[in-house]
Parts: sequence; structure tokens; C-alpha cells
Amino acid sequence: MKITAVIPARYASSRLPGKPLKDICGKPMIWWVYNQVKSTSLFDSVICAIDDDRIKDICEKYNLDYIMTKSDHPDHIARIHEVSEKIVSDFYICINGDEPLISKECIAPVIPNKCEEKPFFNGAFRILTDPAETIDFAKIKLVISDQTGKCLYMSRTPVPYPRGSLFFNYKKYVGVECFNKAALDFFVSHPMGDLEKIEDIDHLRFLENGIDLHFNEVKSDSISVDTPKDLEKVRTIMAKRLHQEE
Repeated sequence: MKITAVIPARYASSRLPGKPLKDICGKPMIWWVYNQVKSTSLFDSVICAIDDDRIKDICEKYNLDYIMTKSDHPDHIARIHEVSEKIVSDFYICINGDEPLISKECIAPVIPNKCEEKPFFNGAFRILTDPAETIDFAKIKLVISDQTGKCLYMSRTPVPYPRGSLFFNYKKYVGVECFNKAALDFFVSHPMGDLEKIEDIDHLRFLENGIDLHFNEVKSDSISVDTPKDLEKVRTIMAKRLHQEE
């Protein structure tokens, strides 16, 4: 079974332009993500899916394998699909390029044990413990059935609403995803639905078309860098880690 890790790294982030190149303790963010993924030894290859010569220059400077993809992809899944047209693999594991603290423990649970022919998606979530993250629209929340383990909905608002009970935990999407080729082909061949347009969450295209989404819980302190505040938080954590290793 061949498994390829793909790190989408787009320069023109709306909330944090030039995000892949933001400095974290002397190295660009994409360097941290790539080396964290490479160190897991879970993949046949690790590829940065980039769209800008400035990111290309950094990849070449630090010897990071990359594929230059089109700059006008509407979402990261379409960018991964372009990679899947160039690299044949049984599964494509997407690790978002804004997850510099990602660990093997976050990635391994999303990798399936066998190949799948029909569209297949597997993802990761963690329990939210920070109230600020719960109300942050940049952090995607999940509703997952306890009976089936399937994802019922994804939202930027805190869901479900605690009217009948307080005995539950909010679940946050973690930027690690597994697609097979059939899922990627399905996604790019179907139009955006109403819920996807409203929430601005790509994965709702699968749910709106009856494709199951599965998520595995991971124990993680990984932080997706969506804002300048997230970046400062990650810099502080990384600096402490480096200091402890000295």
C-alpha cells in the first residue's frame, strides 16, 4: 500500500498572507511542518503542494520536495487532487501547512489498514479545552455520532447547542486528512452545495452528497496557525521546546 503525504502551502492566505514563510524560531513554518511529517516515517513520500515562487525558493533552499500547483485552486482539496494526477498512490494524507506542531500521534490514526475503492475520507479531531477556541470561527467544530462514529455536521459555530445537557465535549477538526483517489475525483467533479457556501467548509460537499466522513480522536496540543495570535502562541511553545532540548 502506497501512502503519500501532501502539505498544501498557499501563499495568499486571507487571514495571514505569506503564512508558509512565517518565521518560527529561525525557520519558516513550512520547514517545521515538512520535517515533523518526514520524521514520522509513515510515508513513501512527502510533498509540499505549493503555488508561489517565494515558497518554491524556500523549498529548494531547505531541500523540501515539492510540486508547483496552479495558483487558482478554489480550495486545498482541489490542490491535493492535482497532486494525485501526478503521483499515483493508494491514499493521500493531507497535513495542513499551518500545523507546525503536528506529531506522529496525530497522523497515524487517520491511515487506513486496507485500500478502499469507493470515495473514502478519514480525519482527526481533538477535544476542545480552551473556551477561546470554542467560539473562534476559524476553528471548525464537529458533531460526531457516538453510535456510528460518523460525522453528522461541521460548523464554525459551537455545535451542538447545550440546551438539554451539558455533559459533552466540543470537538475540533485537526488539519490531518486521508483521501483516496476516488474521494478526490468525486470532490472536484461535484459543485459546491448550499451548506458549504454558508459555512465555507470544504468537507460539507461530501456530507451534502451522502459521502461518509470518519474522524478519529487524537491527543494533541497542535495549533493550526490561522491568525497572528496563533502564530505568536506557536512561537512561544516552540521556543520552550527548543530550550528544553538544549
